[in-house]
Amino acid sequence: MDQILLGQVKKLQSKDADERYAAYKYVINLTNEPVDWAYQVWDDMLQLLHNGDNHQRSIAAQMLSSLAKSDPEERMLKDLHHLIAATKDEMFVTARHSLQSLWMVAVASDELKKKVVDQLSKRFNECTKEKNSTLVRYDILEVFRKIYNEKPDEKLKNKCVSLIDTEEDPKYKKKYAGLWKDLMKVTKAKK
Repeated sequence: MDQILLGQVKKLQSKDADERYAAYKYVINLTNEPVDWAYQVWDDMLQLLHNGDNHQRSIAAQMLSSLAKSDPEERMLKDLHHLIAATKDEMFVTARHSLQSLWMVAVASDELKKKVVDQLSKRFNECTKEKNSTLVRYDILEVFRKIYNEKPDEKLKNKCVSLIDTEEDPKYKKKYAGLWKDLMKVTKAKK
């Protein structure tokens, strides 16, 4: 890891919002492709996920999710529960950012995909009593759609259809189905 990158990673913990955000944009952009320095920051991001302020926790969750593609040791298999827990962060925006980034974990390997889909399906069913349950459910279905777009899978599509069918409010059922509308039309047209 070069000195510039090391400096930017340190700035992810800055209390200065502008400095922290600039560092985040710099580092997250590098993780669009696999990197060879993932394990040099992995444990720091786990620490930040637990001990940082809400902005830092959000950054840590997104960084770890994006680093999943750079994880030949498969550490994410044992650390995924930290990211799943972050989807219930006390700060809703942090929880949402954590949740919305999980698609990157799921597309890193078939085993991670299964774990993410299983955990988020469970969360979809259990979140109905939460304050922002409809947003959580929408985000989960959106994560599934992003996974599907990267790795098409009929079982995942069918799981989403069955989850959407559990929604009792027609307004939200329609909204959720909108994420899969193009694929549902194709399916109906083939019949």
